[in-house]
Amino acid sequence: MIDFRYHLVSIVAVFLALTVGLVLGTTMLQDPLLNTLQSETSDLRGQSEDLRSERDVADKVNAGADEMAEAVSSDMLAGRLTDLGVVVVTSPGANHEVADGLAERVEEAGGEVVGRIALADALVDAGNATFVDELSIQVSPDPDDLTGGPYEKAGTELGRALATADAETETDAETDAAGEAGTGGGTAEETKDGEDAAARDRDGDHDAEAVLDAFSEGGLIQVEGEPAVSADALVVLAPAAGTADGADREAANAVLTTITTALHREVGAVVLAGDGPSSRGDGMLAQARAAEPEFATADVTGRPMGDIIAVLALAENLAGGAGAYGIGEGVRGFLPDPLPSARDVEDQASGSAEDAVSDEGGRVDESRRTVRGGE
Repeated sequence: MIDFRYHLVSIVAVFLALTVGLVLGTTMLQDPLLNTLQSETSDLRGQSEDLRSERDVADKVNAGADEMAEAVSSDMLAGRLTDLGVVVVTSPGANHEVADGLAERVEEAGGEVVGRIALADALVDAGNATFVDELSIQVSPDPDDLTGGPYEKAGTELGRALATADAETETDAETDAAGEAGTGGGTAEETKDGEDAAARDRDGDHDAEAVLDAFSEGGLIQVEGEPAVSADALVVLAPAAGTADGADREAANAVLTTITTALHREVGAVVLAGDGPSSRGDGMLAQARAAEPEFATADVTGRPMGDIIAVLALAENLAGGAGAYGIGEGVRGFLPDPLPSARDVEDQASGSAEDAVSDEGGRVDESRRTVRGGE
């Protein structure tokens, strides 16, 4: 039988062990452990200060680069987009201040921002795919010729509605000129009617403004200005980083890439612009670049130097180049090299005037002059 002395000895042994442990912990082990913790803390503090200094230096370098970009922007952009109509297309979640900055650079390059199209969340919502498909077929003059999924069809119809009617106007004018040979040509009123008809009827019975109105009334886009039949080129702004998460972001970016590809096919010159994070992981630029698109991409927009690069990339795409520029993966370089040439508008105007001369009378066919925005 266990007596009281056994319990007493056990209790004393427990407390004695605790006491020895406390003594060892506060004397023999205290100094080495404390010294180790102090040393590691000092190292981390030093690394933090070094990183802070590097960040401050990087901020100063970036600020200086932006200041230099502002100083040389006029020379770098001069004449790159002269006399071109440009539409700015913003994706859901895009930074509208960045869009304003890009628009200013377009105008600095000699282009005219004829309007803006804001793509709505409803357009990229997978639940609206059937509605998007049906609407695209409904507004198309040749629905049987539409191919691809709902978003390719939507991009095609939006592109047709935005693209300038220069080529179609000239084709119609040549047909009219051939029929009027020897008759002295049409009146000014007939010429104006022909131009209006060309704006309404690019492909059969295609009313560009009605197409944009239909997408707008369906809650799929918002229209600013008068972009119908006015776009020689497009600036498409990708969503800003952190506007969506996970699978939703990846799916939305896939839809936007499909639409951008269709817009490029119809309009002919497009730059997809975005910030740095959009060029990594599941960002829109990263997804678009993986498909090796025929449109240009720039991933440092939102800073003066980045906006300038985006406009230069657009100018290069006008000439057939499809470069990826910025700092993300797979870029060709930070900016186009060599820089795209300025547009030689005088030579182009001279060539157009020569083409406009009729076969016998030598008169200039006024109906071939392009009229944008009702001017």
